[in-house]
Amino acid sequence: MELSLIQKDILITLITLYHQKSAAIKGEGIAEVLKRNPGTVRNQMQALKALGLVDGVPGPKGGYTPTGAAYKELNLNNYSKESKVPIQRGNKVAEGINVAEIDFTTLCHPDICHAVIKLIGSVKAFDIGDEVTIGPSPVNRLLVKGEVYGKDEVSQSLLITISEIISLPKKQIRYYMSSPVFTLKTTDTFKNAVHLFNETKIHGAPVTAEDGKLRGILTLSDIARGIDKEEKLDIPVEKYMTTDVVIISPEVNLYEVIGRFKEQKIGRVIIIEDGMPVGILTQSDVIKVFPAL
Repeated sequence: MELSLIQKDILITLITLYHQKSAAIKGEGIAEVLKRNPGTVRNQMQALKALGLVDGVPGPKGGYTPTGAAYKELNLNNYSKESKVPIQRGNKVAEGINVAEIDFTTLCHPDICHAVIKLIGSVKAFDIGDEVTIGPSPVNRLLVKGEVYGKDEVSQSLLITISEIISLPKKQIRYYMSSPVFTLKTTDTFKNAVHLFNETKIHGAPVTAEDGKLRGILTLSDIARGIDKEEKLDIPVEKYMTTDVVIISPEVNLYEVIGRFKEQKIGRVIIIEDGMPVGILTQSDVIKVFPAL
């Protein structure tokens, strides 16, 4: 069957909203997203019902739901299994819209970088000149920023000039951590710590008990704090180490750790396996992952 442009807009928006809310969608909600008259949407819904593409749900919480034929008509047979990839207009997420594809159309051009952003939803929510942010994507946390310079309402696509692309590797942090890790014992002194830091060119080290279990972490800042209080170099590191240590498994993905750096305002995490410190990851280690920066 050949659907009109407005029918495709309504059907795509219905499917997107339906998967967001897991409930029947009212015609007014679709009209709001599409910036259409609610009466126009209701009239088209009757036509889509006659074609077997939507079902009506009666009652106060009723509305419309897409049928299996709707997914086939729009080639969206696997849509229910796909992850949400949001798009923001300015600083606000565009409701009822999901990004289906990003095609880089001028990848080899030396001066410009354009892309076609195919949407599940209506392009009517966007205007020429809008600043948009796409992502993050579910795998490599791809984030694309740019400005809209064109729209294709037939294919529901935005044409954008890209200003920024960010992508984080999906590998686990075991591939990026510094290992083997240099450690201090709770009975070691400031003098031992200064010698270790000087020899290994590091700024902090995990502190362990005699059984090898983690007890804390000592950094140059901790030593400076002790010296500021006129402590001598033979004082045990245990007195000034930080016991509130952020520990993490080596199986965790890199982008999750970067999120912790930002949220908890920390400079390093200790990687623990079977209760023992097996590595350390610092902000400097993360920067090394992006040699082009």
